[in-house]
Amino acid sequence: MRGLYFEEFEDGMEIKHAFTRTVTEMDNVLFTSCTMNVAPIHLDEEYSKANLPQGQRLFNSLYIAALVGGMIVPELTYKTTIGNLGYEKMTFPAPVFHGDTIRAESTILKKRESKSRTDAGIVWFEHRGYNQRDELIHLCHRTGMMMRKPADEHAATAS
Repeated sequence: MRGLYFEEFEDGMEIKHAFTRTVTEMDNVLFTSCTMNVAPIHLDEEYSKANLPQGQRLFNSLYIAALVGGMIVPELTYKTTIGNLGYEKMTFPAPVFHGDTIRAESTILKKRESKSRTDAGIVWFEHRGYNQRDELIHLCHRTGMMMRKPADEHAATAS
């Protein structure tokens, strides 16, 4: 199994990622605690009932960004990425709650050859996370450096 090489990406390409995940209270509490985020909106049910319009704890948005970022790996970047170059946009248009089931989709915004590396190209991605109600819960624009197809694979696909 591998992701896509630079040559395999096409501008406008749409990908619906295979994995989904139901997020749990344990996920939220563990991630929030590990990252030393003491915000009661993630950890304190009584505070959230009394102070949030939703009346319940909100899922840590950085966990959601990481989850969606992980869901895209098998189809796009597994063993074919050199690394992230940056995040240009990261939004969370709807809240996530314990028990929501998250899925991901991606669009290839554009690509170009690397100016500094002959073995790589640059790809601009849009990643989106949705809950079980098909509400957009996360949107991310990022840029990644992707491997070009190895010479031996070029020869194998040409024959």
